[in-house]
Amino acid sequence: MNLYEGLQGLVDQVPALLQPLIVALAGMVPYVEGEGSAALGILAGINPLVAAIAGASGNILAVFVVVHFGDRLRTAIVGRRRRKAHSEVPVEVLAGAGGPGTTVSGLSDGDAPEPPTSSKGRERLLRWVVRFGVPGASLIGPLALPTHLTAATLVATGVRRNWVLLWQIIAIVLWTTAITLAATGVLAVLTG
Repeated sequence: MNLYEGLQGLVDQVPALLQPLIVALAGMVPYVEGEGSAALGILAGINPLVAAIAGASGNILAVFVVVHFGDRLRTAIVGRRRRKAHSEVPVEVLAGAGGPGTTVSGLSDGDAPEPPTSSKGRERLLRWVVRFGVPGASLIGPLALPTHLTAATLVATGVRRNWVLLWQIIAIVLWTTAITLAATGVLAVLTG
């Protein structure tokens, strides 16, 4: 028995209603994603349309969760930094504390904290986003990174959550469709 027949045999043991759920769960895994899970589902004998919809749905759900929590995390971090920057009150305002020019944080007026520096990877991604925009970064991104990481990075750089979600969904649907068509064609040639 070859690997293809073994995969089909394994899937045949699972009730037909659960097969798309398994494909959707596989679509949530980075690097497998919607397109990979759809291709595996097709090879396992699931209807290509059902496999594509299930794989893309799982991938979209995972990206939605990443974008939602990534946006909330970024909002909390930015808010904390803003509050910290505004909460540094000169110590002379406080009774009996330090000398002139000393702030609550212990830094003198001329020693304001520097903003955190960007990593080379983040700078590269920002140049890429500037060059291709969020649509280009979302559509080309799956060639190098999972959509989960691309989406998280875009949200972390300050791109609006809804804009990231829109283009990630478009990218997932396009890539899943392309790989589904390719897998269906390859399977047709192999099973002839």
